[in-house]
Amino acid sequence: MNNEMIKCENLTYKYVDHEEKQDKYAVNGVDLEVQKGEFLVILGHNGSGKSTIAKHMNALLLPTGGKIYIDGLDSSDLDNTWDIRSRAGMVFQNPDNQIVATIVEEDVAFGPENLGIEPQEIRKRVDESLKRVGMYEYRRHAPHLLSGGQKQRVAIAGILAMRPKCIILDEPTAMLDPSGRKEVVNTIRELNKAFGITIVLITHYMEEAVEADRIVVMDEGKILIQGTPKEVFSNVPLMKKVGLDVPQVTELAYELQKSGINISTEILRIDEMVNALCQLK
Repeated sequence: MNNEMIKCENLTYKYVDHEEKQDKYAVNGVDLEVQKGEFLVILGHNGSGKSTIAKHMNALLLPTGGKIYIDGLDSSDLDNTWDIRSRAGMVFQNPDNQIVATIVEEDVAFGPENLGIEPQEIRKRVDESLKRVGMYEYRRHAPHLLSGGQKQRVAIAGILAMRPKCIILDEPTAMLDPSGRKEVVNTIRELNKAFGITIVLITHYMEEAVEADRIVVMDEGKILIQGTPKEVFSNVPLMKKVGLDVPQVTELAYELQKSGINISTEILRIDEMVNALCQLK
């Protein structure tokens, strides 16, 4: 049984930089597999290629070299585009750009209507999707009156109503305040853990990345390092070198270890730090 949701083989995407009059590689020969049911986070500073790779995952961009398969479908075959997009939904940075209707439940119904789903089934999916993201009681509200976090949850519900196997989120919390960010991350985690939906989250918030099963760090269009959050974040000097932060407690553990205190650098959360400090003799 094939357990891969997404598979990149030597994936390459280049574009012409008109100022420098030369080809530039946004993604440069990436091999990557995302398993079904996995929660993967992709990190990297601006220009690292992380958003470009995300757009390949639902065929918004097509490779200039190599291949990407989404649930076994080759994105280079244009006959597959519709199927790919119904299996891998995409949520973007700005919630206002994703909302098309004037009532929340109509917005969530937009996707399944375009798929030609029967009205009774749409009704069921809309209610179910809004309940899953905790927005059911707002179903008759006007989206423009909602907070940023609520709008983003409605955008996620709109994707869920299309019954995707995978959701790719490209910096979905970048424009939100801390409480909105928390709402959205909790929603994403719940969809992954409770419903087994494969999640690919592009973020620059390290505290969000801690929740992942696996982290991939990109730099200059290539994968620099990948592993569990503990494995990746304990590489403090490497992360700093490519201009990325690590969670604050991980950095504290790193500094303590550097100053001679016998403490693990594989610490991601405050409670882990408290336990580690309590065990010091």
